Amino acid sequence: MKEKFSLRHAIIYMIVILLALSCLIPMMNVVAISLSSSHAVAANRVGLWPIELTVAAYERIMGDQQFWRSFNISIFRVVVSLLLNLMMIVTMAYPLSKTKKVFHMRRILMGVMVFAMLFSGGMIPSYLVVRNLGLLNTVWALILPSAVPIGSVILVMNFFRGIPKSLEESARIDGANPLQILTRIYIPMSLPCLATVSLFSIVGSWNDFFSGLIYMTKTENYPLMTYIQSLSVNIAETMQRAGNLTSEQLQSLLAVSDRNLNAAKIVVAVVPLLIIYPLLQKYFVQGIVVGSVKE
Repeated sequence: MKEKFSLRHAIIYMIVILLALSCLIPMMNVVAISLSSSHAVAANRVGLWPIELTVAAYERIMGDQQFWRSFNISIFRVVVSLLLNLMMIVTMAYPLSKTKKVFHMRRILMGVMVFAMLFSGGMIPSYLVVRNLGLLNTVWALILPSAVPIGSVILVMNFFRGIPKSLEESARIDGANPLQILTRIYIPMSLPCLATVSLFSIVGSWNDFFSGLIYMTKTENYPLMTYIQSLSVNIAETMQRAGNLTSEQLQSLLAVSDRNLNAAKIVVAVVPLLIIYPLLQKYFVQGIVVGSVKE
């Protein structure tokens, strides 16, 4: 029997709608600013719809080869980081999910991991390590320092501990070795949790721009977020040299303001994540609530 619609339901729907609008309206405003003329943006006339529609900001971002080079670097970084993160997470979480009787070094290793998670080496020591390894101006400088996300390891470890031990015991009776148990029982049953940490890895790798500023000294090696972050600086420098520009170049430059460009940056950064997130959304809620099922 269906429950009748009541005042309580109306209040809940109203709260959900207000929360949805609080997220949607700012994003619509950002998109509108990115598609409006610089004069309309400077006059604060842009609301939820573009005024004097133009794609000059996107042309500025996407109309050069360096944009696509940086885009390919970011795609490579996201894919390789995801595969490396999953491999390190699973291979570390599996033994740590065992008891001290099974894995004698568990307490020591967990202490080292928690200490490393709470107290990082810092920016300067990290830079010195990357430099001494000869990784500056290479994509590996963006991948290897974050190869082991300790928070994700703990998340997956707790999920593994919630898997009934009777399944592992049955597999051992059938002659399965630890690697077979991991690949045929633990990993298939942990897909929601692995999808969750995969989303963390993808978002973190895609949105990170600061690593590119630290480890890259050449613009051609910038990942996408670092490159579009530097575009406003380049425009400011170009404006200082406006006397050397032709009238067409100056008109094209004036068609884009910093607000237009920053709005376009946000849109370019969010669109790939909006494509990926719905694919992993159904696993996200299941994966984030770890350890809720105990034997």
